[in-house]
Amino acid sequence: MSKEKTTQTRMTKRGKKRKLRKRAYFILIPVLLVFVSLLTYAAYLYTKADSVFTESYKDDGRAKSDLREEAVDPAEDNVSVLIIGVDQSDVRNNKGSARSDTLMLATLNIEDKSVKLVSIPRDSYVYVPEVDRKTKINHAHAYGGPPATIKTVENLLEIPVDYYVKVNFDAFIDVVNAVDGIKVDVPYELYEQNSNDVQEAIHLLPGEQQLNGEEALALARTRHYDNDIERGKRQQEIIKAVVQKATSLNSVLKFDNIIEAVGENMTTNMTFDEMKSFISYGTGSGSLEIDTLTLEGSNYRPGDTYYWKLDEIALEETKELLKSHLEIDPATAKLYENDNNEDSVSATSDDSTDRTATQ
Repeated sequence: MSKEKTTQTRMTKRGKKRKLRKRAYFILIPVLLVFVSLLTYAAYLYTKADSVFTESYKDDGRAKSDLREEAVDPAEDNVSVLIIGVDQSDVRNNKGSARSDTLMLATLNIEDKSVKLVSIPRDSYVYVPEVDRKTKINHAHAYGGPPATIKTVENLLEIPVDYYVKVNFDAFIDVVNAVDGIKVDVPYELYEQNSNDVQEAIHLLPGEQQLNGEEALALARTRHYDNDIERGKRQQEIIKAVVQKATSLNSVLKFDNIIEAVGENMTTNMTFDEMKSFISYGTGSGSLEIDTLTLEGSNYRPGDTYYWKLDEIALEETKELLKSHLEIDPATAKLYENDNNEDSVSATSDDSTDRTATQ
């Protein structure tokens, strides 16, 4: 091969290499832009979440649960979280005395990243330490807010309540809307009021369908077509649908709206650092598994008021299951002395006192 041809060949190869480098640069530029954008968005979300959730924090006066020897760290320990849904609004003018409309206790096991979610029927007839007598469990919040509700649940289930999250219905509606709705199976045709108490404003037909915030709330609240137990099961399924939708990749760009929706309508005794510890439960391999439970019982009406009388055998089984999941001493004693004999409770005086609590 002549010297001239060899030189031309080398120049041709160099030209091709330069073109390949240019193409590589053009491919890398959008990748780098996406990477920088994601980092910027993540930093923005972190800053916003820190600000919003820090404002939601409210010290409940406890360094730890009274049933704990030491304070827990959700990054290292099994913990429990009480979810309190409150039907309080300007429409009802009950922000200081609302009853809890939804009560759920979640226990989280750090080792296997599992969650057990127990729905507590709102009419459950239980001992309320705040007033030292038995009444509906949803009245505890009207009598003493989250602290009274926490003590009542601890006494009922004999396990520590480490954290609480209190949300109103606006948070529920806004979160469902923030993830562009959820798909659930509506069991029957229903007419229900909306969040502004407009009667029959929501009409749903049976079958699997996409629901917006107001529609999902109506399905979660209604109990005119079955009972409180079925209502609790529906609420659990709706919460699972919201969690699965919120933790999906398709919702990443909606985190801004989710944070804002929750933060504006929530109070909690969790710090932002403690909240971050729960991220690991939703970021492992596979979807988050939530085992749902409810408290069995039967109708009970000693006077003019209807109650849900818990089945003692089923209740004991649930207690042991939760203690095992939290890996705490199964011999934990009851914290509050109470008389569990309903015959010693005056149904008449109980009913009259309960009517003072705001609906």
